[in-house]
Amino acid sequence: MKPLKTKVGIIGAAGYTGGELIRLLINHPNIEIAFAQSNSCAGRKVVDVHTDLFGETELIFSFSKLMEIEILFLCSSHGEAKEFLTTNKISAHTKIIDLSQDFRLNENHTINNYEFVYGLPELNKIKIMQTNAVANPGCFATVIQLAILPLAKKKILTEDIHINATTGSTGAGQGLIGTSHFSWRQNNHSTYKVFDHQHLNEIRESVGQLQPNCKTKINFIPQRGTFTRGIFCSVYTPCKLSELEIRNLFLEYYAEHPFVFVSEKEIDLKQVVNTNKCILHIEKRDEKIVITAVIDNLLKGASGQAVQNMNLMMGWEETVGLKLKALAF
Repeated sequence: MKPLKTKVGIIGAAGYTGGELIRLLINHPNIEIAFAQSNSCAGRKVVDVHTDLFGETELIFSFSKLMEIEILFLCSSHGEAKEFLTTNKISAHTKIIDLSQDFRLNENHTINNYEFVYGLPELNKIKIMQTNAVANPGCFATVIQLAILPLAKKKILTEDIHINATTGSTGAGQGLIGTSHFSWRQNNHSTYKVFDHQHLNEIRESVGQLQPNCKTKINFIPQRGTFTRGIFCSVYTPCKLSELEIRNLFLEYYAEHPFVFVSEKEIDLKQVVNTNKCILHIEKRDEKIVITAVIDNLLKGASGQAVQNMNLMMGWEETVGLKLKALAF
């Protein structure tokens, strides 16, 4: 007799993160998708929207059996996750993983009987393993934190941090806006929300968790790239430690984290696209440490990290269902 699989439900399954989640979960050995909900696509076949899944699933966009599932993924727009949990009754044993920003900050991390843990495994792995509710980090927040948290743990973030990070068009979501149309985005490059991106708040809270009372200013310039997926991030800040000391600091910090790697060679985006990896590269130039970091914004920056968190919450091997092949070409 085959072992029973854990039933999960997905709210907001027609978008980019919802689609990535379906792709991961239909191949996860421990999971059965009980429902994939979408307001805009209700009653349609999942493969009519996520056409690459043709031949892989017979799922229909529907909403049922909410009280029967063990894990609920919320891939709704920001603000809608909180509304859903307020207006729907959920079984007390159901675990929740929210991919929106509704519960990431300390001031907003509770609702009903749920107390959300910030879901960056490389920061809060033990807490994630012990909780029933996780707030998945933002994509920019993920890559930036992975680039600077080892420095915060050493409590050496004392000077201004300067960050440039470029994201693919999928980072804007599936709904069309002026800056996500192909004809505008292709062969174009632009900045937005300079020094004022919403992910800065969660980054500051995480830095403060490792380096209390840190007053370091974080100067972040987000950029829109012409590619579809991935984030390339560059960080620099003054640092007295040598390049070797910094590299060893990062190697030690990530020794027990299976998806983060430190490369001695310069890195590029295709090394991580279609994977749950983050790859870091460290250089010392003059008196500044320069850290480059790359992730796939839809995987390590969203749905892949959500599955990683699910594995930890369920007591499974952290990498189950996430041994993915990089795009490469």
